[in-house]
Amino acid sequence: MKPQIPSPERAAYLRRAARERRLVRGSRLLIVVAFFLLWEAAAACKWIDPFLMSSPSRMLATLGRLAAEGNLLPHIGITCMETVAGFLLGTLLGTAIAMLLWWMPRLARITEPLLVTLNSLPKIALGPVFIVWMGPGTGAIVVMGLAISLIVTVLEVYHGFVQTDADKVRLVESMGGSRWQVLTKVVLPANLPTVVNALKVNVGLSWVGVITGEYLVSRAGIGYLIVYGGQVFRMDLVMASVLVLAVLAALMYLGVVAIERRIRRRMLSADRSGTF
Repeated sequence: MKPQIPSPERAAYLRRAARERRLVRGSRLLIVVAFFLLWEAAAACKWIDPFLMSSPSRMLATLGRLAAEGNLLPHIGITCMETVAGFLLGTLLGTAIAMLLWWMPRLARITEPLLVTLNSLPKIALGPVFIVWMGPGTGAIVVMGLAISLIVTVLEVYHGFVQTDADKVRLVESMGGSRWQVLTKVVLPANLPTVVNALKVNVGLSWVGVITGEYLVSRAGIGYLIVYGGQVFRMDLVMASVLVLAVLAALMYLGVVAIERRIRRRMLSADRSGTF
């Protein structure tokens, strides 16, 4: 089969789209570089107090010392492990609970106000409870990350389920489809973008939960470095740890975006072939 040659209009559109992507990526990079250059210049010119606000050069020097001492990667590894565990548990368990609520509408009507109330509670107030339940270790930290992301996932995915195209649901039911077939053939495929959006939200929530847990109980991890740096007034360590967190969160977000693109390509190819 000969490859299809796009029309001139299609080719022009693709060129414009490529330029737009390059412009967006370049603008992002420019903003980040300009921010750090301005920060470094402000510290060098004493517009800000380098001791209190640190500077990019001091942060990099601190990270270099930690890496040379062999202390940086273990702390990063511990925090990443805890975050990924809370992230995956929150997404999978939240999606499963949303499926259960969709399957049992009466249970959903009973529990939805309770879920909203639980979501409004400050989870850090439950930190001591988690520590007593799970012990002062990794378990309590993972549960803290799970607690922050779980309810949001349940509510978001469930509302996506109940807003599925009613005509498609009735079509499958009219053809004798069971409720399980409606769920697996209509509701879940239609709400893959909703689940991916929940993944994006959970990226930030999981990091918040894990760092909060590390503030309370951890003896290792990025949150521990931030707490320790604040206690000994080493603001360069605090800011360097925050920078590491930002980079890790960005990488995790890019991973979710890559998953989203793969799902979109699969859905597009399924639409063209007529199957999913």
